[in-house]
Parts: sequence; C-alpha cells; structure tokens
Amino acid sequence: MAGAKEVVVIDGANVAYEEKSGGGKPKLANLLKVRRELEERGFDPLIIIDASLKYDIDDQQQLEKLIQAQQVRQVPAGTDADFFILDIADRCDARIVTNDQYRDYKDRYPWIPERRLPYMIVNGEVHLYAEQ
Repeated sequence: MAGAKEVVVIDGANVAYEEKSGGGKPKLANLLKVRRELEERGFDPLIIIDASLKYDIDDQQQLEKLIQAQQVRQVPAGTDADFFILDIADRCDARIVTNDQYRDYKDRYPWIPERRLPYMIVNGEVHLYAEQ
C-alpha cells in the first residue's frame, strides 16, 4: 500500500490575488490552477482562505460551492488566516504555497523559510519555485 500524499497548504488569499481579473478582483481560477499543478506533482493540496475573500473574489458562487464541498477551507470570520495556515502546516509538517514572508510569525514558526514555496502566475500559468 502506497503512503499518503504529502500535504501542501495553499495560502488561498495570497494565491487568489496574484493575478487579478480584468475588474481587479482576486481570481478563483488562480486557486484552481495552483491546486491542479500540485495534484499533478503528486501532492495533496489544502486551500485555506480567510472569510472575507468570498466577498472579493471574481466568482463568489463557485467559491461558495467549493467551501460547501470542503475543497476550500475557510477560517472562522474575524480570525487571522495566516495563523491557521501556519498552524496546520506545522501540524502536518507541510509546505506552504505563498509569497507571504509571514514575518510576524517567524519566531513562533522558525521553519517558514525552508517550507515556503514561492510561486508566480504568468498568463494563467503556474510557476512554483520548488527545489525538487
């Protein structure tokens, strides 16, 4: 029996805002593309978003469906998504797809620089900075 896939936490708001829609809104497509890229690389992606993203995103209905299906995890309203992203990554020994440096958390989570997976989305194509 094969081992479980490695979990990779996706900083949903950070990824959604990377390449904005024509109207300047964060894009749901960014989340889906990053998730698909990670799945193709054999990872188990976990998308975590803050509660306010669903009001800003370019496709609110589809995001709500993904939240209901637990394909996207939304942190409780009024809480800091960064805390949940880092705490879950810490518990799962997971890497995080984000361009956030999490400077406010570097003392509590000294592993951030080693487990952070920076990325770019250029013309709709995902580029992960993974040294593997």
